[in-house]
Amino acid sequence: MEESISGFKVRGDWGDVVEHGERITRALRDAGVHDPDQAYGARFARAFEEWEEWRPKAHETLESDVSEKTADQASVEEGKGEKAGKGPDEDIKTAGEKLSESYEQLEEDDPEAAVDNWKESIDYVARAADSAGRKALRRVEDTVYQNVMTQLAPYYFDNELISANVQQSTRSGDNGEQFIFEVNVNDDVLKSDISDRLAELDDEVDRWHVEVEKDTDAAEAIEGAEPPPEADDASRSTTN
Repeated sequence: MEESISGFKVRGDWGDVVEHGERITRALRDAGVHDPDQAYGARFARAFEEWEEWRPKAHETLESDVSEKTADQASVEEGKGEKAGKGPDEDIKTAGEKLSESYEQLEEDDPEAAVDNWKESIDYVARAADSAGRKALRRVEDTVYQNVMTQLAPYYFDNELISANVQQSTRSGDNGEQFIFEVNVNDDVLKSDISDRLAELDDEVDRWHVEVEKDTDAAEAIEGAEPPPEADDASRSTTN
């Protein structure tokens, strides 16, 4: 692993990429970032969940899984209508109802209520247009990002906790495809803590087992091996 002002970087095969993500995650957990009741967790627990979802996994591929997750993470956030669970058609219908009420109140000589409903009608029309625009932009973004941008730029992740990017190296190794994966912790104090913890993990860990879905009971029965120790996070390791 290379450490610099821009983050923690590894170069290697897909297993190295996955392992690097697991080590960063382990260090973050050790710092309490996942726990809302702890100092870092109170600020970053949600951001940690987003990172945990995005980071490359052993069973995934860069071009398919990470590409899709990157496009989702980079998409335009929801507008007011979407957050309220309302589609553009629903808001247009509500706008029409508010406008009809406005006309009725004018006929009943209640101009103040009529103006209020008229304003609400305009708001619903604007919200519908906003929702429709965001949905259309997301479709364009998703297509452009997955089919064009990832051919020109690395696959990236960015929130208040982590900035990361992974890209395929122009150099191929003896074991096939090679990648570059760089992860930066955006809080300087936390980054220092993570750096120290990563150094400790290098000293403690002989061999890091990349997390994969497998039948460990069958393997133990065949090999007569002792079951691995329980781990409290997604990353498992054996120690000296």
